Amino acid sequence: MDRSTDRPFCAHGTRWAIALSLALAPPLAMAATLEELQEAGSIRVAVANEVPYGYLDDDGEGRGAGPEVARHILGELGIDQIEWVVTAFGELIPGLEEGRFDMAAAEMAIRPARCQRVLFSAPNTSYGEGLLVRAANPLEINGYADFAERDDIRVAVLEGASQIDIMAALGVPDARIVRIAENEAAIDTLLEGDAEAYAGTGLTVSQLDASNPEVEVVQNFEDPKVDGQLVRSWGAFTFPLEAQELRDAFTEELLDYRNTQAWQDTLETHGFTQDDILNAFRFDTEWLCGEQER
Repeated sequence: MDRSTDRPFCAHGTRWAIALSLALAPPLAMAATLEELQEAGSIRVAVANEVPYGYLDDDGEGRGAGPEVARHILGELGIDQIEWVVTAFGELIPGLEEGRFDMAAAEMAIRPARCQRVLFSAPNTSYGEGLLVRAANPLEINGYADFAERDDIRVAVLEGASQIDIMAALGVPDARIVRIAENEAAIDTLLEGDAEAYAGTGLTVSQLDASNPEVEVVQNFEDPKVDGQLVRSWGAFTFPLEAQELRDAFTEELLDYRNTQAWQDTLETHGFTQDDILNAFRFDTEWLCGEQER
């Protein structure tokens, strides 16, 4: 996600300010090379603890569509030991940039702005959108566009998630968007009245729905459209910009693995439909990174 903002500045003292900022900025760690990782036989892989995309089980092992596919691919590359790192979704890209981990297996959606900051593998998954509301949907919220058209409702979204961009494209005022740090906070955000709905992927809101009877998925959900196109995401593995060799080798193995029943079984186990699986093949990363912002 592009976090930059346009700010006025004073020309006087600019050189001093730049020198000071460079002196205070933490040094960015160089990304480990594929050869270094293979020699060590280990790698640091980040997840955002989001079911079913990437999370840790009670034993601290990576589970979900991202980690389980990553485990197979990394094994094919001769990297058998994985140090799982849990971080907030909004910290995945900064963490890669700062060298806190070597790759992320969070099924982050490929977006043009993100492609300026990290490298994406080939798509591993595809998924649509959803909405979580209080049980029985008392405010009759049907879709994302409602938050642009009504001033009596607010929507919670995960900080750093693509839903923020979708809401902006639909014309939802920032004042009606409540940012939360993790998906687990969504239910309390609704029940405590801090927002009237939570926007996330269809799989995410279904998982939250199953965990608490006081909330439910919007049954007559209207898929969002931007510029006349239905919104759908393509999730992939992410790497630092300097790790092109690792990304390329990982992608080569992934493209082969996507043609196996084992890959399909993994996704189906975590709730992905046959339509989701077929859509994963629809676009390549180059096209998704070059797509105009929606």
